[in-house]
Amino acid sequence: MPETAQDVLFRPVTELAAQVRSGELSSRELVQTSLDRIEALNPQLNAFVDVYDDALEEADGIAPGDPRPFAGVPIAIKNNRSIAGRRLTFAAELMGDFVAPTDHNTVRRLKDAGFVIVGSTTLPEYGILPVTETRRFGATRNPWDTGRTPGGSSGGSAAAVASGMVPIAHANDGGGSTRIPAACCGLVGLKPQRGRISLAPELGYQLLVQDGVLTRTVQETAELLDVLAGPELGDIAWAPAPEAPFAELARRDPGRLRIALVTRSPLEDATLDPVHAQALRDAAELLSGLGHEVVEVEDVPWTVPGVLQLFSASFGPALTMQMAFAGMVNGTEPSPQNMEPLSWAIWELCQGISATQAALADAQLQGFARAIVTFTAGYDLLLMPSLAEAPVPLGTIDACSATPMEDFARSGLFTPYTAISNLTGSPAISLPLYERPAGDPDAGLPVGVQLVGQPAGEGTLLAVGAQLEAAAPWAARRAPVS
Repeated sequence: MPETAQDVLFRPVTELAAQVRSGELSSRELVQTSLDRIEALNPQLNAFVDVYDDALEEADGIAPGDPRPFAGVPIAIKNNRSIAGRRLTFAAELMGDFVAPTDHNTVRRLKDAGFVIVGSTTLPEYGILPVTETRRFGATRNPWDTGRTPGGSSGGSAAAVASGMVPIAHANDGGGSTRIPAACCGLVGLKPQRGRISLAPELGYQLLVQDGVLTRTVQETAELLDVLAGPELGDIAWAPAPEAPFAELARRDPGRLRIALVTRSPLEDATLDPVHAQALRDAAELLSGLGHEVVEVEDVPWTVPGVLQLFSASFGPALTMQMAFAGMVNGTEPSPQNMEPLSWAIWELCQGISATQAALADAQLQGFARAIVTFTAGYDLLLMPSLAEAPVPLGTIDACSATPMEDFARSGLFTPYTAISNLTGSPAISLPLYERPAGDPDAGLPVGVQLVGQPAGEGTLLAVGAQLEAAAPWAARRAPVS
């Protein structure tokens, strides 16, 4: 069957870049195709905050032979990272229409690699929830089922890639915000090791958050990690450099590994959907068939009473710093009128946390994380669910409800397995290995499986991910809205 224009943006970004470099495709053709698909599909999916039609002017300046590794390839940026001269909103009314004066480090590195930014994507207000529905911009919809969430907080980026509006998109992950939408939308989502990708120029270090991308293949994720990784001047701490480029490590045979199969949730109230449990066991069987030793483990040290409250005590102050910044740039005090109820509840909660209490919570979290990393040192990888259930219907988790903190707690039951890796700092990846089976009420929806690596062990994660992708390919799957 001959390829159509809409098929082009489903090719790997390395292939697209090679075709631009050779002159087989022009950057203008790629960018125009992306803009056309955004115009056609975004009214249904609502994945973009802003679309940059002037990207065509940049595309026109990219000629065959451009040496940059991804010259001419379109990309979208999550609207919580600054792009010089573009609107930065965090999907928050309090932020107004602030125009960023500088590029964030991730944006600068993507530009330096030759990507052409065609727009910025949606997120929940301040990136708080694992669903992407906001008072300011409305609900973003999942291309696999438009009545469901694409996940969050990088939900707009995931919907854009899964529908083929762009071949790749920026994401970041402070509690699962890359891996959750990857699992919801059938994509690959890596949270790199803490300190792997600089948060410059705004921050020199952050306990929970790491930037990255959403892609269709493991190799693309590895190639982009090579683009984004590395410290910037002024960083407080950074991850050690890999022994070889990540793209090379992803192609290596990882050898025989010892992998712990973990189904026990860090949140005692969370229930694992039987389909997701079966997907995990199928993945364990696949890994065993690839020569790895898979050991089911029950005594994981993470069901600690009050861990959600401890996480909130660390996550909350990081969020309120964003909120305070929004008020500062807009010249407006935070209030219930310019913040969603959940954001306001977290703001008020954090006003009652003293510096001593925040420091104590941070110390407790570090001790908790050390215990987990010490436990997992006995294994090369952990095999875990990405999500506890199918992508939830829109409105299930509502930041604007009358009881927003209850919705915040409900979000943990949907995504109990992801935030652990943000606490430990260890790398983790969600892989779209499976789909819900025929006969299931949610048949056809993607089912992600998560691998968690050793500290600074992205190379092994990527190599095993590539093994799994070769054994059970997923990149050819298309969402109904694509």
